[in-house]
Amino acid sequence: MSSVSGRDLARVLEKHGWQLKRIHGSHHIYGKEGSIVRLSVPVHANRPLKRGLMLHLLKQAGLLEKDL
Repeated sequence: MSSVSGRDLARVLEKHGWQLKRIHGSHHIYGKEGSIVRLSVPVHANRPLKRGLMLHLLKQAGLLEKDL
């Protein structure tokens, strides 16, 4: 599996119905209608996310690795 940047993950989330609620520093906060889950995606230029964080965010969003 290739590394994914925060910016790339944000695009994937938006394709699956997640909406950008606010930006706090370099973290983009996403929410979805009807869900209490909030995702904080670090967008640090084009640096890749660490695998554990990426998997955690995907799990919280209800997505799989193949959705990337």
